[in-house]
Amino acid sequence: MVFLEGNRCYLRTLEEADVSAFTNLVKRNKRYWSIYEPLHEDEFYTEHTQRKKIIESIQRMRLNREYSFAIFAMGTSDLVGHISIYSIKRLPFASAFVGYSVDKRYIGQGIASEALELVIKFGFEDLSLHRIEAYVSPNNIGSVRVLEKAGFLREGLLRKLLYINGNWEDHYLYSYIDDDF
Repeated sequence: MVFLEGNRCYLRTLEEADVSAFTNLVKRNKRYWSIYEPLHEDEFYTEHTQRKKIIESIQRMRLNREYSFAIFAMGTSDLVGHISIYSIKRLPFASAFVGYSVDKRYIGQGIASEALELVIKFGFEDLSLHRIEAYVSPNNIGSVRVLEKAGFLREGLLRKLLYINGNWEDHYLYSYIDDDF
């Protein structure tokens, strides 16, 4: 288990015991998150599917390929989001992607920004990465702000990158390099 602590939130790698709280988070934010992410079939929003996803993330963590964190509000056991550093590649790349989602009820409280800062530090200091990348919809102004506030730089537009709810959507590619850390 990996534990990262900030001022507004703390992160802990997801465990199988988190399945109920995590499934509730995913269900509660189904419509809100589907603005920028694909809306899934009903089966996705069940404990059965979320348990499988958590188990897969634990297996990838053991292989040092992904770290999926639950985000908790500081001073509570309230699971308020998740953030992952994934697709970890070793040399010659030494890179990974980061992705995050925060419960609609906690938007605007600095939790996504702090969780991202904690994962960036973990990526560069503990995983010895050289580059961390993120995709973000140009329409997701809040997430663009989170990335830019954290020090990510926009490298370009990836045309029609992701198929989201019946449409191919453009996404910006952002990166953060260890030299800037």
